[in-house]
Amino acid sequence: MKIVHVEAIPFAIPYAKPLRFASGEVHTADHVLVRVHTDEGLVGTAEAPPRPYTYGETQASIVAVIDTLFAPRLLGLSALEREVAHERLDRTVGNPTAKAAVDMALWDILGQAAGMPVSGLLGGYTDRMRVSHMVGFAPAGQMVAEAERVRDTYGVTTFKVKVGRRPYTDDVDACRALREALGPGAELYIDGNRGWTAAESARALREMTDLGLLFAEELCPADDVLGRRWLVERCPVPFIADESATSAAEVTREILGGSANAVSVKTARTGFTASQRVLHHCEGLGVPVVMGNQIDGQIGTVCSVAFGAAHRSSARYAGELSNFLGMSDDLLTEPLTIEDGTLRVRTGAGLGIGIDPDKLARYRQDR
Repeated sequence: MKIVHVEAIPFAIPYAKPLRFASGEVHTADHVLVRVHTDEGLVGTAEAPPRPYTYGETQASIVAVIDTLFAPRLLGLSALEREVAHERLDRTVGNPTAKAAVDMALWDILGQAAGMPVSGLLGGYTDRMRVSHMVGFAPAGQMVAEAERVRDTYGVTTFKVKVGRRPYTDDVDACRALREALGPGAELYIDGNRGWTAAESARALREMTDLGLLFAEELCPADDVLGRRWLVERCPVPFIADESATSAAEVTREILGGSANAVSVKTARTGFTASQRVLHHCEGLGVPVVMGNQIDGQIGTVCSVAFGAAHRSSARYAGELSNFLGMSDDLLTEPLTIEDGTLRVRTGAGLGIGIDPDKLARYRQDR
């Protein structure tokens, strides 16, 4: 299973409904399809979603780093030599989603070669995950209408509410309206994308103490070290580290430093190999994990649910697996379907990703 070719294909698919949050907004899924080819004809597939406002990557930079640096270092390696591959990729600083996509494509090859689903290779805990839906910035009435539509259509009862606006009272009002509309049976948690100060976060949390929030995520900047520790000490619910905890080392820093007590795992930025290290590290530290979303399309969501369903600790809470619903189209030959609030792992060998060639031809940006 020698690697003979690595493709990085830019594509762009508009969102039917843009997602707005404190650190930016997304109108188009300008992602990169990554395919790793072997001499035995096996092809591993994944996608890299650039998030320039979070990690500094763009669609062009992902294509460039894979074509000019990663691909030459991978050619000739066996797909089994994942540690060697990571050693070579890590010679280049940063570029997390590009590295993650290569890693997941290699796992896809291993699953195909073994005739097993990747989720089974990773752990095989369950065959599905409960779905959490992200509700972006909008007037409170529109946020409620979206949540009710997703609940009634797909059976989803867990909602991650984007907050971080100023004044923070807009977000408090929206969360209160969501709780009143969805009732006590719905799970609600908030994500500030670092938009508030520690003081604003504390005031907002005090005003929402009666809403029964499940988590609070990245309400204030990670580099506000003292303010963040002060906030976490006062936070009435587990405080999730997301952008501040992208590796096992950063998890150690955030948890032992008192800056968080839960962690978001995103396969789009850490692949399967590094995500598993983060997950096991969190288990050792005794902190909960949530499967996060990098505003993934359906390809990325296939990867997230494969990983999340593979482990007990990552399957405990609903995973953020529904953002593809806002896209106007996708590349899969067999689209994903959320039923009864859950998303199933793809069956068959590997990740089960089939790319529609006509759709790829329509949306790719390099031809």
